[in-house]
Amino acid sequence: MTDDLTAIELDHYYPHPPEKVWRAITTPELMGRWMMEPIGFEPVAGNVFEMKTQPMPGQQFSGQIRGTVLEAVAPERLSVSWDDAQAAAPTGWVVTWTLRPEGRGTRMLFSHTGFDPDNAVMQRSRSIMGSGWAAMLDRLAVIAEAA
Repeated sequence: MTDDLTAIELDHYYPHPPEKVWRAITTPELMGRWMMEPIGFEPVAGNVFEMKTQPMPGQQFSGQIRGTVLEAVAPERLSVSWDDAQAAAPTGWVVTWTLRPEGRGTRMLFSHTGFDPDNAVMQRSRSIMGSGWAAMLDRLAVIAEAA
């Protein structure tokens, strides 16, 4: 993770072609195996979806994500808004997966942006989510193999 307090930025290499990695990050059944099970997700700009996971009351997180697909360009880029569905106001977070062919595989540049550097709760969330995203992207390698 970078030292940029406004973002989580990760760089992963997968020994699979971009099409396989794209399927793993955009197919609801496969997403549920490495991330969270989406409800109503389609990789189409404007699509609104939800995801559910374990609540974290200490972090003021309900465990329910609401997002909107901002951009979906197969097999290159997926960008979504990412908010706590129960929060009083949107966080302004944006999660983006950028896929680039590299050799026989794919380089994924991942970013989760919009963290307020002056907000202690957002900075704790950034820290927790940084390690969480890293673990999920590691699991994605296994799912992409089968995609």
